[in-house]
Amino acid sequence: MTLTLALALGLTVGILLGLLGGGGSILAVPILVYALGLPLPEAIPTSLLVIGVASAAGAIPKVRARLIEWRLAAIFAATGILGTLAGTALGKHLPETAVMIGFAIVMILAGARMLRSPDNPGTACRTSNSGINWRRCAPRSIPTGFGVGVLTGLFGVGGGFLIIPALVLLLGIEMSVAVGTSLVVIVANSAAGLIAQADGLGGNWPLTAAFAGAAIAGSLVAGRFGTRIATDSLRQWFAYLVFVVAGYVLIDTLVLG
Repeated sequence: MTLTLALALGLTVGILLGLLGGGGSILAVPILVYALGLPLPEAIPTSLLVIGVASAAGAIPKVRARLIEWRLAAIFAATGILGTLAGTALGKHLPETAVMIGFAIVMILAGARMLRSPDNPGTACRTSNSGINWRRCAPRSIPTGFGVGVLTGLFGVGGGFLIIPALVLLLGIEMSVAVGTSLVVIVANSAAGLIAQADGLGGNWPLTAAFAGAAIAGSLVAGRFGTRIATDSLRQWFAYLVFVVAGYVLIDTLVLG
């Protein structure tokens, strides 16, 4: 029964990753802790493993379609890895209650961000000849990448819910390219966090494999057929789901815990 649930929930996370370029990872830790019964020290690295591998699978169609801005991905990844290591170090010194409350707050902020429509894309990276103005672009990319990395290391999330708005609204990257670029950055950040927290893995490999395998399958399918689905509507409904899960986390941590 537990493995069947892991397959179903992993498939859901993977589909959301493939469709939205992020967001699915925000549910991975709550799913692993509350639905599948993993302790938080094991849930975070397991989430990083699943999200990293699923994002890599989802990025393959984007690479083939040339929908990745590799130079921006490199900046986000380089600063994000440093942030991930910092977040991991911080998380080891915080009580689990503080981590879960912080995670719920991040979920609420992520849901609010998803509800906002990217009607006014930024222009920091654009130039008149469609190139990248690095003098304007890099100063905004570096702190954003670092901040996303901190969240990855601290909470086990990929950070796509922050990377994509930053790429589209702050830097002016097209949505289709932002999704692919986000997946590449998530892979790098997740790998760094997983290396730093690898000692937490191994408690339940069959469950981890089922969850990861289903997430990979979901990400591949969504990445292939995602263009046929109205992602704006999906993003809104997903935001409401995130609010519900965040509320449950807060109630369980502050009231029931």
